[in-house]
Amino acid sequence: MTKNILGISAFYHDSAAALIRDGEIIAAVQEERFSRKKGEAKFPLASIRYCLVAGEISIQDVDHIVFYDNPYVKFSRLIETYLAFAPKGLDTFLEAMHVWKDKFFLKKLLRNELARLANCCSHEIPPISFGKHHLSHAAAAFYPSPFEKAAVLCLDGVGEWTSTSVWHGEGNQLDLKWTIDFPHSLGLLYAAFTYYTGFKVNSGEYKVMGLAPYGEPKYYDLIMKELIDLKEDGTFRINMRYFDFATGFTMTNELFHKLFGGPPREPESYLKQRDLDIARSIQEVTEEIILRLGRTISKELGAEYLCLAGGVALNCVANGRLLREGVFKDLWIQPAAGDAGGALGAALAYYHQDQQQPRHINHMDSMHGSFLGPAFSDKDIVQYLNSVGAVYEKIDDVQLFPLLAKVLEQGNIVGWFRGRMEYGPRALGARSILGDPRNPQMQSDMNLKIKFRESFRPFAPSVLDEMVGKYFELDRPSPYMLLVSPVNESIRIPMTEVQQGLFGIDKLNVARSNIPAVTHVDYSARVQTVHAGTNPGYYELLKCFEKRTGCGVLVNTSFNVRGEPIVCSPEDAYRCFMRTGIDCLVLENYLLYKDKQPKREQDSSWKNEFQLD
Repeated sequence: MTKNILGISAFYHDSAAALIRDGEIIAAVQEERFSRKKGEAKFPLASIRYCLVAGEISIQDVDHIVFYDNPYVKFSRLIETYLAFAPKGLDTFLEAMHVWKDKFFLKKLLRNELARLANCCSHEIPPISFGKHHLSHAAAAFYPSPFEKAAVLCLDGVGEWTSTSVWHGEGNQLDLKWTIDFPHSLGLLYAAFTYYTGFKVNSGEYKVMGLAPYGEPKYYDLIMKELIDLKEDGTFRINMRYFDFATGFTMTNELFHKLFGGPPREPESYLKQRDLDIARSIQEVTEEIILRLGRTISKELGAEYLCLAGGVALNCVANGRLLREGVFKDLWIQPAAGDAGGALGAALAYYHQDQQQPRHINHMDSMHGSFLGPAFSDKDIVQYLNSVGAVYEKIDDVQLFPLLAKVLEQGNIVGWFRGRMEYGPRALGARSILGDPRNPQMQSDMNLKIKFRESFRPFAPSVLDEMVGKYFELDRPSPYMLLVSPVNESIRIPMTEVQQGLFGIDKLNVARSNIPAVTHVDYSARVQTVHAGTNPGYYELLKCFEKRTGCGVLVNTSFNVRGEPIVCSPEDAYRCFMRTGIDCLVLENYLLYKDKQPKREQDSSWKNEFQLD
């Protein structure tokens, strides 16, 4: 008998829905892609609607609905945390109680929302249960992985109580081994430094990671001495004297600011060398913690393979180092590692763990390349383009891919929209902006003229799977852009004595390799390998570019501007194309050139639509 399980995550950040059928992943998507509000926390009505359409079912055909965590356990943490710190934190406690007044009746709220979606009575909604936050993470990490048996490490801010959890996965079972609990959290420690360096918590952490190579680890010892008690086995305790996240509305307090020589950096203000050094220091602390945890897990569980999830698992620099250190034979990281992935994990945990259903292992993985979101038909595309008077032509793949390779070689930037949208925060060749990595101006042009974001931010390379070793010190697939690897020595450009003396952001404009647009200042790159089986169109474009130029790599960044979610629909894509410096747009097989589009008055007020991240 067919079993349809719907997973839901909502009400904190990155709301999402996922549908599995007999253990196979049918659809998964974040609500932000529909609402156009980054990190959307609302109940994911549009995401659920999409999953049902993709599965060709109604809500009544769903056998069970699983929410990704347990709100009642989470509520107990709020109460106990307040009592532990009282009377400090009364304001934040009262604010939390105001927010929680509706969550006391969450099951009823879920039923009512789903009934509204399905236009039915609430008693017609399938059974609903609550999962556990870190079990949802662990299930999303292990069950789609290519491993029959593996250790699982989940690292995030906090679930109900847990911030770090270690599991053993084998077959269809996940066994919890041990945890580290709130307020001792690597995710919240990193978030505190995200806040202190002037970036937005829950979205700006990757900026701190990208900023780190510009600095020196001058504060590493200070962090280790004052902020964290790190044991040899990787377990740790945070010194809460310096933090406000348990009782206040900010992440850090005056003691923290005094320790690091001043108040938090104002968002959007000039980046000082101190900010760069702080970013480097917390990044190295994070890597050291993850390495120690990895070694302990490998030894305790006798594990050769490791699966990772939770927001900290998106720290691809730490992932790459863990792999290079040889602690495990291989890693697999859930591409939707954050809370959005909890929707998928909740459904998988219920199916395999609670219902004891068997698990079928794919030798690559079971995520279908993470292309689990909406796709759009020719009819959808043409109807929209005609409605706005767009100028376009339809070209078959055989002609289109060589033509685009030529367009890219000429220095043009291409908006690429094909197939099902990606699940997770990374654009993987379905909703991407592409460029020539050999062009030394490409990083600057993309950052400032298209993404409208900070100049220091690096871009990722997409590379033909079979050519990854030619360009990077990596000997395995990295399909989800979650491993950072050094660029090969053979394509590096040595720095002059003068260049070696540069500090901070001054390092930015020095070409480091033959693919400078995707080589960071420390000769690293966040690699995505492209496979013919999971994304044949993107693979063929790369092959045509390699045939034309001898370079099997493209710059790949997400199809959006700063603060905007990745585009979902043809309308989103065309709007972004027209507002930015993208030269050429591909919507499936429809090709549009910017200089042929109807002229429109330039109005930059649209930038206010998106809150800066």
